[in-house]
Amino acid sequence: MDTLLPQAYLIGLIAILLIAAIAIGRQIWRVRKDEVTLSRLDRKGEGAPGDAASLYELASVQLRKRLYGQAVDNLKKAVKTAEADQEPTEAIALIQNALGFALAAQNNPKAALRHYRAALSAKPDYPVALNNLAFALEKQGQLEEAINSYRQVLALDAANATARKRLKRLEGRLPKVSAPSAPES
Repeated sequence: MDTLLPQAYLIGLIAILLIAAIAIGRQIWRVRKDEVTLSRLDRKGEGAPGDAASLYELASVQLRKRLYGQAVDNLKKAVKTAEADQEPTEAIALIQNALGFALAAQNNPKAALRHYRAALSAKPDYPVALNNLAFALEKQGQLEEAINSYRQVLALDAANATARKRLKRLEGRLPKVSAPSAPES
C-alpha cells in the first residue's frame, strides 16, 4: 500500500507530461506549417503572390497569425484578381467571406457586413457567410435580421450547432410579442 501512492503519482505525472508534450508538438507543427507556407508564397511572388488562390492562401495564414491588416490588404487584392480573372462565384464568395471576417476582427462591422452580403450575392446558399452575417448583425443590434439569417442557416444546414445555439439565445432575448387583440366595438 505504501508504494502504490508514489507509483500512482508518477504515472499521473507522466500522463500529464505526455499530454502536454503532444499539445505543444501539435502547436509547433501548425506554426511551422504556417511559416513554411509564408516562406513559399514569398519566394513564389517575390513579395506578394499574383493569383487569387495564392493571395487567399497567404491571407488565410495571416488570419491564423492574427495579422488582420495584412490579411485585409491581400484579400482585397484577391477579390480584384478573382473578379478580373472571372474566377468561379464560389471562390469569390470564399474570399469575400474571409475579408468580412478580417474586417470584423478589426472592429469594422459595417464593412464586414458589406463583404458578407457580397459573399452571399455570389453564392446565396453559403451557410458560413450567413452565420457570419447573422453574428455581425447581432453585434450591430439588428436582432430581427440576425434571427432571420440564423433561420436561413438552419434551413440550409439543419445540423449547424452554432446557428441553433445563437438563434435560441437571440429568441430568448427578444421581448415576447403578443398576438394583436381584436378591436373593441
